[in-house]
Amino acid sequence: MGRPVRGNTDGVFEDATRCYRIVQSRDRRFDGCFVTAVRTTGIYCRPSCPATTPKFANVSFFATAAGAQLGGHRACKRCRPDASPGSPEWNTRSDLVARAMQLIADGVVDRDGVAGLATRLGYSERHVNRQLLGEVGAGPLALARSQRAQNARVLLETTDIVIVDVAFAAGFASLRQFNETVQAVFAATPTELRCAGHRRTDANVAESRPPSSYPGEGAAAQLSLRLAYRAPFSVGALLDFLALRCIEGVESVTGPAAGVEHGGHHYQRAMRLPHGDAAVTLSPADGHIAATLRLCDIRDLTAAVARCRRLFDLDADPEAVDAQLAGDPLLAPLVARRRGLRSPGAVSGYEMAVRAVLGQQVSVRGAIRAATALTARSGTISTVRPSPVPTSTDASSALPSVERPWLHFPEASAIAALDPDALAMPRQRGRALIAVSEAVADGRLDLEPGADRAAARSALVAVRGIGPWTADYVAMRALGDPDVWLGGDLVVRRRVAELGLVPSAIPHGSPQWAPWRTTVVHHLWASSNDSQRANT
Repeated sequence: MGRPVRGNTDGVFEDATRCYRIVQSRDRRFDGCFVTAVRTTGIYCRPSCPATTPKFANVSFFATAAGAQLGGHRACKRCRPDASPGSPEWNTRSDLVARAMQLIADGVVDRDGVAGLATRLGYSERHVNRQLLGEVGAGPLALARSQRAQNARVLLETTDIVIVDVAFAAGFASLRQFNETVQAVFAATPTELRCAGHRRTDANVAESRPPSSYPGEGAAAQLSLRLAYRAPFSVGALLDFLALRCIEGVESVTGPAAGVEHGGHHYQRAMRLPHGDAAVTLSPADGHIAATLRLCDIRDLTAAVARCRRLFDLDADPEAVDAQLAGDPLLAPLVARRRGLRSPGAVSGYEMAVRAVLGQQVSVRGAIRAATALTARSGTISTVRPSPVPTSTDASSALPSVERPWLHFPEASAIAALDPDALAMPRQRGRALIAVSEAVADGRLDLEPGADRAAARSALVAVRGIGPWTADYVAMRALGDPDVWLGGDLVVRRRVAELGLVPSAIPHGSPQWAPWRTTVVHHLWASSNDSQRANT
């Protein structure tokens, strides 16, 4: 697939000829990378829209749905472009625009406004607005407005929340703004969207299975969504990776034997979101990830979806990654074994930093035992439990979640208050853990989406007791850097040697693997697990 085509200062793609060829071929790989706006109808579509291809003279191509909406276009009711996977470009870049797009996707503008977004980025509001307009054709308010419209559609179609509450839950400041936006984007009233949602069976649409619920104030709302991704997806390998690293009480992976691509697997965990507690169940299904969210505050829908997508790396471009890595004869067999291998992210950057510190010079199992003990000591009980999951292929045979408390991973302030010398770990590691926790608690270290990757890495390695491996692992998992090479990792070094390479000869990995060296690391780890299973 390659890099998405780049837009001009109006947000319209310059390489219109290439975009048009993609639209003619209805290539699903480009869904989410751009949208096609038809001037004669006033509608914008995803590249794979099954409708008759419009004439080249009648179309424009925009980087985002928000850009098309600013141009006066509304979403196609047939292909539902707002339900596409996100663009993979924002994960591969770390510049201002990419960081802003990640923060907007996490709901920062809804929570803190454009001023809050600019503060997080370290630039003026004017500069942020100018950069976004120049690259994607829409400023932060327009991008957030487009996202609110998508949230509103999901809530209208998958819950029974009264429409007035949907407006404010989706992030709108007024009912009038809500009604006008929904009408402009979807050419339908909120009531019409709700009625259509109950009838729709299109697999591209986020809908509830079973119906979602909203029990009222003081109780958790339950939402069932479909999270789209680009095929292929080696979901069995991703769940194997997460299963080995589950912190007891915080998360779990259940299902059939490892290696089954979908059907019966469930990943569950408790999450702490900006407005309250939450719990999530993610289940691989046919062509999508079924997500069941339980939210104490429905306003956390945006943040919950964004973090689930990061955890499963759902916005990746697997065909582009596989094509490049398979070009190396040494990696080709690994890529063929796990087509569409993802690089798992994190729901909390701080949590991943603690995991990395605990994992220094110990086995994965040893690190998880330490993380479990730390959580039992300083974590808090979640007020929300994940939804019950089926225990067999019969979806009706659902049993309650395991009868144990679900815990939130400790907050930075809680661990910062501990005595490092009293922790059950080497003294230097304990002090490094406290130092990182203090930096995050004080706001001196940002490890969340949209953080400056270079600045975060520099701040981590400046902490006594934290080396390159720890900082790079955090960059891989917490910051989503796709081009990290863990050259000092023992398993990586062993697997590289088994491939016939000299680890010291490629201290930063082969240039041929860039910018996907993080995925190479995951291939090496996964193939090492294969060897271990073969020997048992």
